[in-house]
Amino acid sequence: MIPWKQLDIASIPGGGELRLKQRGTEFSIMLGTNELMNSRLSGSEEALATLSCEHIKDKKRPSVLIGGLGMGFTLRAALAVLPEDAEITVAELVPAVIAWARGPMAEIFKGSLDDPRVRVHEGDVGAFIRTSPGKFDAIMLDVDNGPDGLTRTSNDGLYDFGGLNASKVALRANGVLAVWSSGPDAGFTRRLQSSGFAVKEVNTRANGKRGGARHVIWLASKR
Repeated sequence: MIPWKQLDIASIPGGGELRLKQRGTEFSIMLGTNELMNSRLSGSEEALATLSCEHIKDKKRPSVLIGGLGMGFTLRAALAVLPEDAEITVAELVPAVIAWARGPMAEIFKGSLDDPRVRVHEGDVGAFIRTSPGKFDAIMLDVDNGPDGLTRTSNDGLYDFGGLNASKVALRANGVLAVWSSGPDAGFTRRLQSSGFAVKEVNTRANGKRGGARHVIWLASKR
């Protein structure tokens, strides 16, 4: 078996570090002992985009925000279904992740960052949301392993009542907040409902139709 090789280490603003590893053509991004993402498993990240974009398919010139660049699976899936006049902003906190996308993982990204519909915002997605009232038709969040601050504790502010209200303000009429999670969280569902969203939980698989671990996507519609 081909051994894993560590390619780079990146500090997370506020503490912690990410490690980029490679084994043959396979890549992994680790946080401590937790694997945040793997290039072989893209199904649920793609579903985050396709489900969100289906919700806004009738919007003219849709504007969407993707929180977390990761390995670009959500971005590529969104590009595949959104119209040519769409605007896609990707907010990524860790500069090295953007560099990895253009460097060692360029083959996975397949030029998606160069699509004219895409712009990259280097910074905290929560702060960006709070300064973008009425900007987006869809906000897709995949910055942790679920609705809690795994990568950094300050991310908890995305999922509490204040963060949910900020996302609601940033959404246009009938917009959707979509949140990826490695598993269910009944408390988060209740917070979404209490914040005035119409909530749907969708179970999906890490590798799409080919199976894999069971993940959850919340689709929270602004009423």
